[in-house]
Amino acid sequence: MTSHPRLIAGSVVALAVAGVALAQPLFRTGVALVHFGVTVEDDDGRLVTGLTRDDFAITEEGEEQTIAYFSQGVDSDLDVMPLHVGVLFDTSESMGRDSRFAKTAAIRFLRSLDFAEDMTLVDFDSEVRVSRFMAADFPRLVERLRAQQARGLTALYDAIGVYLDGAFDQQGRKVLLLYTDGGDTRSRMHLNELLEIIRASDVTIYAVGFRTSNRVAERMMQRRWLESIAETTGGRAYFPDGPDDLTEIYDEIHAELVGRYSLGYVSTDQTTDGMWRRVEVQLVNPDLGEARIRSREGYFAPWIESDAGRR
Repeated sequence: MTSHPRLIAGSVVALAVAGVALAQPLFRTGVALVHFGVTVEDDDGRLVTGLTRDDFAITEEGEEQTIAYFSQGVDSDLDVMPLHVGVLFDTSESMGRDSRFAKTAAIRFLRSLDFAEDMTLVDFDSEVRVSRFMAADFPRLVERLRAQQARGLTALYDAIGVYLDGAFDQQGRKVLLLYTDGGDTRSRMHLNELLEIIRASDVTIYAVGFRTSNRVAERMMQRRWLESIAETTGGRAYFPDGPDDLTEIYDEIHAELVGRYSLGYVSTDQTTDGMWRRVEVQLVNPDLGEARIRSREGYFAPWIESDAGRR
């Protein structure tokens, strides 16, 4: 069944950062599980695959944690850790010349993720529109995406915030593909508010940023903030020069998703104070040499007022 689109004016979107921080992923058995997606690269930037649970260690605020869940690839253990895909597509006027080839390439890539439990399309200009599609409804997603015409201003921050707010209700792996030129000319939400919500989220973001005709300084600023939001989540940002680059970029993202590890643990700290907890995922196999990890840096604990008041 396909959800009906929700239309949200860019001028009235408002999300409470404190409220977003309360939600934490749950294991489907009901056991609270802190989940981290982890990408491992060697010193040449190539993916390192085939690792086991014993190759990793996790600490939370310096305290060692026991890895309770481990898998590799977003297509593994789908009954326990389903994949939820978000597609956030900029249909504002500034994307006009890039929109057509971006849509075609995005659709081709999404077809390779046909094992996802659902896909959420957020298309935005001056307004933010949200629709969620189950796997069987993929043709409707394609139809809706192709139908959008470039127009209006760019409520980018609001669109990301709206998607992340909805993603907190989803259990499992969550990947967001963001297609934009990086500019925001409409949002009510401020960038610092958005970055706090991103920090609280367990969604991995891959951003594809298209060139604009803006001044060089403005383009560089937009590029830096797209890199910042992607890297905060353990994802990456890409900047194609043209349509021919997209195929290679999508192949890279797909390979990373297939090679990405999922690690989960039940925190030894059961206080529900809503505080930020720094988490470090490390490689403990000395044979891995200079290999490095990309992952988010922590999470916000759940919050219950009585516990928070005792701190």
